[in-house]
Amino acid sequence: MKVVFIGSGNVATHMAMALKGVGNGIVQVYSRTSENAELLADRVGAEPIDNLEDIYCTADFYIFSVKDDILPEIVAQMPSTTGIWAHTAGSIPVSVLSPHKKRGALYPLQTFSREREVNFQDIPLFIEGESDETAILLKELAETISGNVHFLSGDKRRILHLAAVFACNFTNHMYTLASEIMSEEEIPFHLLNPLINETAAKVTVMEPKAAQTGPAVRFDEKVMQKHLELLKDPLKREIYSLLSSSIHKVSGNRGANETQNV
Repeated sequence: MKVVFIGSGNVATHMAMALKGVGNGIVQVYSRTSENAELLADRVGAEPIDNLEDIYCTADFYIFSVKDDILPEIVAQMPSTTGIWAHTAGSIPVSVLSPHKKRGALYPLQTFSREREVNFQDIPLFIEGESDETAILLKELAETISGNVHFLSGDKRRILHLAAVFACNFTNHMYTLASEIMSEEEIPFHLLNPLINETAAKVTVMEPKAAQTGPAVRFDEKVMQKHLELLKDPLKREIYSLLSSSIHKVSGNRGANETQNV
């Protein structure tokens, strides 16, 4: 397949490299910044462009992987092309790619960092097409890089993206806050790694609600009060109180008589 990437960020980089790795041809990489276009284009043997007027117009797929808020602007500047247009966003409808008729979504459910390698075969890819034909062609492309491909409506994709923000982005922010708390006392963050690994592993084999432990589950008011006193930042205290309240409400005080370390 001949593929054009509109965008050169983390998602575009990993997807373009995966598609190239199984024999698809990455024809062009567009970015508003020529240096960014060149960086990805060099890695996948494509032509870098920074002007949408230079788009190759007869590719099989045009994959839009740009920030959600600039996607409509980019689409408005696109010349007429053949092939399928698909975006990689979790919370944007495929209608944003109108008036192009062959349009859809190719959403990878994963967190991407440019410096970390990922195995695309394990990444869930969620497909939506404006027509059945488009959806099938997108599925065929997706299956060249992933063994975990699913059809999913735009409404459900937005819910999935929301859940992913809770599971990934918010969780990572908790790591950031934990790191700040530890660095204030010069305690190495890596000491939390075994705890982080086990916490993540447990929810792959049991329900998250059942895996929940800690003082909020058993409503250990003395421990929680001591924690609040240790937190000097008002925002961290507010976050601690809000999350503790939510944990206790969801858990239903099931751990009130249990003794747990964390």
